[in-house]
Amino acid sequence: MPDFYALAVIRADHGVHDALAGCHTAVVDGYVVEGHVPADVIEQMLEERPAITGLAVPGMPEGSPGMEGPNPEPYAVFAFDRTSPPSVYARR
Repeated sequence: MPDFYALAVIRADHGVHDALAGCHTAVVDGYVVEGHVPADVIEQMLEERPAITGLAVPGMPEGSPGMEGPNPEPYAVFAFDRTSPPSVYARR
């Protein structure tokens, strides 16, 4: 069984706001990737190297990577840092 307390601590340590929480947290080349962020968006971020903490797809929207289904829904990929409100980095 996952240790949700440990995951909350990891998210807090990496500046992931509760409103951005997904079901996975990773650190990729110094950036935090939270939730079901598409690989091409991660690649874009790594090419652009923006001054952000990371990217997040909150929740588990149907149609996001790993959440395929018959009723895909549009969703946003948010860029975030420790001081500014999240902003939309990409839409899917």
